[in-house]
Amino acid sequence: MADLIARLSTGSHPAVSGLVVNVGGEERFVHARDVAGLSYEGADLAVGPAELGPFERRPGEMLLARDLRSRHLIHVRRARLVRANEIELANVSGTWRVMGVDTTSKPLLRKLLPHRWGRRVRPGRLVDWADLEPFVAHVPTARLQIPFRKLRRMHPAKLADLVEAASHEEGEEIIKAVGADAELEADVFEELDVEHQVEFLRERSDEQAARLLAKMAPDDAVDLLTELDQERRVPILQRLPQATQLKLRGLLSYNPETAGGLMNPDIVSVPASASVAEALEAVRASSGPPDAASVVFLTDGQGLLVGTAHVVDLLRSVPEAKLATLARPEPTVLAPDADIHEVVRTMTDYNLAVAPVVDEEGRVLGQITVDDVLELLLPQGWRRQYGMSAPD
Repeated sequence: MADLIARLSTGSHPAVSGLVVNVGGEERFVHARDVAGLSYEGADLAVGPAELGPFERRPGEMLLARDLRSRHLIHVRRARLVRANEIELANVSGTWRVMGVDTTSKPLLRKLLPHRWGRRVRPGRLVDWADLEPFVAHVPTARLQIPFRKLRRMHPAKLADLVEAASHEEGEEIIKAVGADAELEADVFEELDVEHQVEFLRERSDEQAARLLAKMAPDDAVDLLTELDQERRVPILQRLPQATQLKLRGLLSYNPETAGGLMNPDIVSVPASASVAEALEAVRASSGPPDAASVVFLTDGQGLLVGTAHVVDLLRSVPEAKLATLARPEPTVLAPDADIHEVVRTMTDYNLAVAPVVDEEGRVLGQITVDDVLELLLPQGWRRQYGMSAPD
């Protein structure tokens, strides 16, 4: 027996659809119905070699040893990569099924697990196939891809961890799968380290890169833009929507390690005379990320910042109440040229999760959230440094 064939689209524990056997140096196909038995030593066939036709891959078929064994798979529930050192099978109601993989560092001698497992995988280093998703891009006839419905359940940071732990081809397969949702793809890119961001953006056209950057938070988009080769920056920038271009050009004028370089220009701003209901409607209409809409900035008739109000305070108040009665007057602000040390000191001293950045006249330019600061302070590659991305 040279290999076993399975269609991975057939349920949580795919059925073995056939075998590949070697007859006189040629690969022949054995249908599953002609397999009388499987054992550690090999297979017992109900047909003779002369009755076997040549093996040809059919769409959607995987060869368990050739395509999967000793390769990475995604452990969806744990959001980690595991290696299929051995693939475990069981005979369930007369049908051989792929039940799981053994992830021990040294492959075991057994090739099959012929006794009946029922529906449960044994404890230890055996991982239930229902919790796994294979990479299939390397399979010539694969029509499958990593199911987006499974990946979307993971936090973007976990998906970024997987991409960083995977090979380039595997990482590209994950990125392609999450690309079914442009917002999720942008969120994953925001969580990737710079090296991987540039790696996966390098292979995209300027138009494709612009579409991705347009979905990212402006501060993250401008950080990525500055990491690209000089000759690509302007063409990509020119392909962005006009409003996004203006935001990014404004951020590019600041040193990246100052408040101006750290800030996100997406804010929720309303007149100080507005009601709670009007402020909450402005929050609902905001297209920025959730953390950018956690604080509402109040401005006077000249557009100057006069106070802030946390959304949670608005939710606890009656809709008819005036913002002026809930606002925190004289908010602590940062100048755009404040360096990272001043930003950290100010946000720490005043216990700020969000800090407004204002110009000399007091107009709000953007806001800095605490995660922006943490990201800058942590060393590059910190996930890998602390073993968060290490595959099993």
